[in-house]
Amino acid sequence: METTLDLSSLFQQESFDEEACRAVKELAFAGRESLNRFLELLANLERQVESGGVDRAKAARKLGACYLVLGDADKAAGWLEQAEDGCENAYDLGLAYREQRRYAESIAQFEKAAQKGGDTVACDCQRAESMILQGDLDAARQILDQQAAAGKDSAAWHYAMGRYHQEAGELESAIEAYERALALDDEHPQATFHLAYLLHLHGSDEEAKRLYENAAGFAFVHANTLVNLSIIYEDEGQYERAADCLQRVLVVDPNHPRARLYLKDVLATREMYVDEQEVLDAEKRNAVLDIPVSDFELSVRSRNCLKKMNIHTLGDLLRTTEAELLAYKNFGETSLKEILVMLKQKGLSIGQLAHESTGDLPPALQPPGAAAPSVAPEVLEQPVSTLALSVRARKCLQLLGIITVGELIQQSASELLASPNFGETSLDEVQTCLAKLGLSLKET
Repeated sequence: METTLDLSSLFQQESFDEEACRAVKELAFAGRESLNRFLELLANLERQVESGGVDRAKAARKLGACYLVLGDADKAAGWLEQAEDGCENAYDLGLAYREQRRYAESIAQFEKAAQKGGDTVACDCQRAESMILQGDLDAARQILDQQAAAGKDSAAWHYAMGRYHQEAGELESAIEAYERALALDDEHPQATFHLAYLLHLHGSDEEAKRLYENAAGFAFVHANTLVNLSIIYEDEGQYERAADCLQRVLVVDPNHPRARLYLKDVLATREMYVDEQEVLDAEKRNAVLDIPVSDFELSVRSRNCLKKMNIHTLGDLLRTTEAELLAYKNFGETSLKEILVMLKQKGLSIGQLAHESTGDLPPALQPPGAAAPSVAPEVLEQPVSTLALSVRARKCLQLLGIITVGELIQQSASELLASPNFGETSLDEVQTCLAKLGLSLKET
């Protein structure tokens, strides 16, 4: 109850500063109930803004900051652009733009945040990271060197140095920098993720697993940390723990593409190792989910709306999100509140099984067209380690002895799939990365 009240009071605050954002992270992710309450408050505030019931600029600041916490950079940027032009807002807008790969605009926002009184070291470190991702390593290093004296005791500065070394290919120096960042702040989520990623990539699986598990224990954890930890668990045959990591991601973002695809793989693999007790548990669960919604005490209007939406069972209802219900033309706030109360009495919440939607997952990418007849040598010589691939896909390519993009396009899809642990998900990743370069795998 205390968490719920604290979240409500945060949304009622006149301003939404850095301290409020930190409190939102701690409270919203404290548990399943508090997360559902957070999402409910967020949806209510958004409806109030659209109806003109609150100050749009102030509410936009809160909405943008909250969507940034949820990892939805597009919505975050959309709202923050409508907010008052203050220091914290410019800083958060810089973060959102960077997630959208709008690096030049991101850099400008961090400069603005510093000019409006923001912490100079923090703003410059964020600005340097955006430059690094933009490919301007020299400019980033110059900024970080200028802040070296002030940043020696800053986890943010050591993390930014780690990002510089990582992109420069100086991996040992990157690992050392991330370790220094964690020595100053052992809950720094980005430093934890990148250090674990590099260790896993280079064979230190146990240490990487320890770091990922440590980060997964935080109330606020980045999605990629949970996704990569699920890969380790799946490799170890711990399918329940792998599925749990992915479901934690999908509770916050039901449409997270990698989590949905990986969960599909994990569940498919787990089916080959089911014991009798698991079968009995599944049968009990399905019996509950198959209860008709007509058995519950709902108004005639609510029942008719659900029937027209082809929502016939409790399972159908739990797989439907609040937004999907409200999108139906005759389904209003009264019906929604009625259903939320009914589910809460049973310890359930709307959309909690959205990741089990009976709809098809995003279709697998179609094989791209034939490679261009003339390809720049530097593209073919590019290491596959620079591609945006998951840890699993990179390790599979390493085991196959595939080092460069040129070597990769000499492989066919069937040849890659014949490799142990190389599945359809990894193949989709490879094809996507090659398509961005205008290349494709060899035709079978």
